[in-house]
Amino acid sequence: MSAALGGQPVVAALATPHALATDAGTAILRSGGTAIDAAIAAAGVLTVVYPHNVALGGDLFALIRTPDGAVSCINASGWAGAAVDAAALRAEHGDWLPARGAAAVTVPGGVRGWEAMRRLGSRVSWSATLCAAETAARDGVPVPASLATHLEDPENRDLIGTADFDRVFRPHGAPMRVGEPFRQPALADTLATLRSEGPDEFYSGELAQRTVGYLRTHQSWVTEADFADFQVEVVEPLRSEFGDLTVLTSPPNSQGFLLLHALGAVHAGGLNDPVGDGMGELLRAFHRSNGIRDSQLADPRYAAVDVAAMGDHSGPVSRPPGVPRGDTVGIAVVDGEGYAVSLIQSVYHAFGSGLIDPVTGVLFHNRGCGFSLDPASPNVIAPRKRPAHTLMPAMTLRQGRIGHVLSTMGGQGQPQILGQILLRALGGATAVEAVAAPRAIVGSQCGGGPDSVTVEADLDPAAAAAIRAAGFTATEVPPRTEALGQANVVFVDSGGSMTAASDPRSDGAAVVAHYPRPQP
Repeated sequence: MSAALGGQPVVAALATPHALATDAGTAILRSGGTAIDAAIAAAGVLTVVYPHNVALGGDLFALIRTPDGAVSCINASGWAGAAVDAAALRAEHGDWLPARGAAAVTVPGGVRGWEAMRRLGSRVSWSATLCAAETAARDGVPVPASLATHLEDPENRDLIGTADFDRVFRPHGAPMRVGEPFRQPALADTLATLRSEGPDEFYSGELAQRTVGYLRTHQSWVTEADFADFQVEVVEPLRSEFGDLTVLTSPPNSQGFLLLHALGAVHAGGLNDPVGDGMGELLRAFHRSNGIRDSQLADPRYAAVDVAAMGDHSGPVSRPPGVPRGDTVGIAVVDGEGYAVSLIQSVYHAFGSGLIDPVTGVLFHNRGCGFSLDPASPNVIAPRKRPAHTLMPAMTLRQGRIGHVLSTMGGQGQPQILGQILLRALGGATAVEAVAAPRAIVGSQCGGGPDSVTVEADLDPAAAAAIRAAGFTATEVPPRTEALGQANVVFVDSGGSMTAASDPRSDGAAVVAHYPRPQP
């Protein structure tokens, strides 16, 4: 899958939360790859440089637009093991699965997700897309600010003293510092194996055997068959009309519907300035939708999940205690050939389960702790079931053409972050302005409960007053706080001009690149 280059140059735009990932994606575009290839190359590098947020052992959702105008959703969220027993887990752990350890590990779907993305339009080899990631792991990269901050975060103190964690992240008996060389030779060898053997190696080859063996030594329920049988779903995205835009996002088991619910409330309420003096009502809409998510969202293969029928929720909300904030990466890419990608990939909480195989270097997510152990919950854990998920890519179309490609980290706050960015853009903000603007999020974002609101201290006074008038008590955090998300976007205007922005809350970079037009 290669292409000759020549002819008039074309334009692409790319934004990721780390400059090295942006560089990798840009290089792939200039070598003839599509936006899909660029997104995978960037994601591969992020598994190396941002392991607190993403790893080979995590999940993926993506929206892919192809040049024929079709948009597909890749659901690469992994399932629980076939032998899992909710009653046994309840007897051992009580009401909730632990956030760390093997009980929280479901089959990681990300690598299969990359494979599924490639089927929708790839022009460079699988090996080429992962070359930069292997190089980064083997040669090392400077420790980025975000990783260093998480290594010092009290939220992750429970990982200190764990041999496998300390080996990678505390090689000298102390957390690595910003700029210190960060090398991961075991992960580099795994990436080299994946490059030569392909994605099947991760799910049914010797690498899979090693991976499962490691997890089983930690009393995991997953087996080699759970890995080998895992398949990605390619489904229709959810969509809703908003003004002259069609807004698209991921269906359940993803929380993407919250974005559409809130935009519907903005339209129905006639809010003229929903991120200003209408911010209180916007957060009310998200608060109602959060309740729906927390009580009703589940894997639709196992539970009746009718997004259209989900109304306002006033019943009790059941949430696990002490939920840490979500840790994720979002990538946005649009190329001049008509491909566009919003990719979200994650280990869920910071450093996921905390388990890192010393032989393969693979860090495993903790998405399983998103399940309930309540037998009455639609989200109760069950064999081969997928947990309710925070990951949600998003994009908009304007008369069938790309308008916005949006992606963010931010756990339960992802729909709110994306909604505020989009609403600011529609109010006239540039991509850079919309991403950098102060945010407000309702729900368990920074350790509070479902009714809590977290605001950045430089939020517009009119918005802050509107939040108080809506009955919320807000807790301030410093401006540009990473806990309120790291977003990456590409905007395309009606004339086809592209702009891109990476969040100042991250170590990211955004580029608009000119590259040679691929020839057939």
